[in-house]
Amino acid sequence: MLITILIFVLALVAWSLHLMQEAVSKQEFSLMLAGTLVAMSAAAMLIVYFIMDNYMGYISSVA
Repeated sequence: MLITILIFVLALVAWSLHLMQEAVSKQEFSLMLAGTLVAMSAAAMLIVYFIMDNYMGYISSVA
């Protein structure tokens, strides 16, 4: 499951970098904002994965 999530996150980061590169070349703020939001969603996905992984480990050891 982790490999699938990592591949998806890497794809999001690559897309984010592509959007930001296009934003710089076309000088458009909206593309830069979109790239930033995509990068933030990739980071949030990893954070939620690791928080839930730790929580599930805690719950399974308590029960």
